[in-house]
Amino acid sequence: MLQNRRIYLPPLSLIGPGALQDLGDELKSLPYKKALFVTDSVLVKIGVAKQVIEVMEASNIEVVLYKDVQPNPTVKNVNDGLALLKENNCDFILTLGGGSPQDCGKAIGILATNGGNIEDYEGIHMSKSKSLPLIAINTTAGTASEVTINYVITDEKRHIKMVMVDKNCLVSIAVNDPKLMLNKPASLTAATGMDALTHAIETYITKGAFEWSDVLALEAIKLISESLEDAVKNGTDLEARSKMAWGQFIAGQAFSNAGLGYVHSMAHQLGGMYDLPHGVANAILLPHVEKFNIPACAHKLKNVAKAMGVDVANMNDDEGANAAIKAIQSLSRAVGIPSGLEELGVKKEDFKEMSKNALADVCTGGNPREVNLEETMAIYAEAM
Repeated sequence: MLQNRRIYLPPLSLIGPGALQDLGDELKSLPYKKALFVTDSVLVKIGVAKQVIEVMEASNIEVVLYKDVQPNPTVKNVNDGLALLKENNCDFILTLGGGSPQDCGKAIGILATNGGNIEDYEGIHMSKSKSLPLIAINTTAGTASEVTINYVITDEKRHIKMVMVDKNCLVSIAVNDPKLMLNKPASLTAATGMDALTHAIETYITKGAFEWSDVLALEAIKLISESLEDAVKNGTDLEARSKMAWGQFIAGQAFSNAGLGYVHSMAHQLGGMYDLPHGVANAILLPHVEKFNIPACAHKLKNVAKAMGVDVANMNDDEGANAAIKAIQSLSRAVGIPSGLEELGVKKEDFKEMSKNALADVCTGGNPREVNLEETMAIYAEAM
């Protein structure tokens, strides 16, 4: 029987080559006058931000640039952006980039209408008022923050990533133009692509999975498995970039409404403690966490293997699940993901603190298998 569900999606999504220009047409019918433009210094330097500013100017929208967002956005980034928004009386927020500018923009938007400190909103649906209007332009095929009800901000004082799940942060318009994803560095493409694959796999096996999320997650796994290696090896491959854009887009819709699992709980701690790239942390942890999860979801992991192109016809569930683990590891190697956490500077003496924080993470409740402190520490050790 179909379950009774709430499904949260942006009111409008523009996706495909040329979507940025379509945004210009949409803006002409909207009352917005001045944007706080949240992005990072790299996108300004390489000229992508200029393309967006030209679209805004053609629509008679003034732009106030905030380009200081860090790869793992911090409380300070949010507060600095909010101050700039208030100082210039901006009436909406425009974000450009991967998950970092998107998440920072969401946090600024929530504080603009709800007040307080961003630490007040850690958890699930903690705000009372809808964010200041947000338009999110994505430049990576990874986090899907532009379509989700999630955002993550690093608390520099506690060295943790705060996870916010909040329907009020949902953007008004999401833009995925694969042309903006061309020529991105191979390492960035690999990390964000493996992040998207992690979203799809964790969503498919999470306790909150349901009919709609299952369909999207399996299709996302298929699209990403088929196109990620090509996108990494050839940064100008528009077909591969387009398939990755679609894959991360539907994976984001799925996990935003079904939830994630313990890969993300553990990866958040690596980001908070060591400022590691989120996609790399996910990619390294993914096979180890799913190996732990096999007793709880072997049949579903067998379906993951099938979606990744493995012939599982003559395999039982455990064999198929192990084939999924091998397929994940093979794809990670093919796109150049580091082999383990040790080469990224992770220290064994931090396992206990990270494990305690992982158990308290918002994503932990969705994991298909219960996990304790000792098991978490053992997974970190395996991933070294």
